[in-house]
Amino acid sequence: MTQPALLVYHGRSSADHGPTPTVFGFWLYLMTDCMLFASLFAVFAVMAHQFAGGASGRDLFDIPGVALETGALLLSSTTYGFAMLGAQRQGRGAVIGWLLVTFVLGALFLALELREFSHLVANGAGPSRSAFLSSFFTLVGTHGLHVTAGLVWMAVLVVHVVRSPELSGRDLTSLTCLSLFWHFLDIVWICVFSFVYLGSML
Repeated sequence: MTQPALLVYHGRSSADHGPTPTVFGFWLYLMTDCMLFASLFAVFAVMAHQFAGGASGRDLFDIPGVALETGALLLSSTTYGFAMLGAQRQGRGAVIGWLLVTFVLGALFLALELREFSHLVANGAGPSRSAFLSSFFTLVGTHGLHVTAGLVWMAVLVVHVVRSPELSGRDLTSLTCLSLFWHFLDIVWICVFSFVYLGSML
């Protein structure tokens, strides 16, 4: 790997050894996303027992199915880590391969989530049924939209890396920012799984 690319990958510049503006700015964006999800979690906490005479989470949620979703997303975080290791070594093939595996796992997560939503709506448990379900669909759906955006970003990066003869400093910065975003979504989902799904079983 060339020295400039290595410096960008670690979020450093040769001049001041501080975070690059792009990576630092992306951290600020993630902080705003933290506030967004914190607000949605707070709303769900208030609405968690407002069933309007309908079914509760204990009646509706399929924990084994959600556990499969969780496993797919957590595994995708690991495979993205392998893609970053490949990027550090300028291994374009490894980056492309691991990003594709990560994409498939992320797409599997979304497919399982959409199947869950479809099943709930088909059984009369749509977002308009109760305040509990409105807050549930809003929180989980917002996370799903973030995953969708991450997959689009990932697909664009794969196409770009395929067309590039080597990984540039800009490519490594983009991969680093997406890495931060993807791991952030994993952390949020762990909170969703624990607080929303498992918490509703109590």
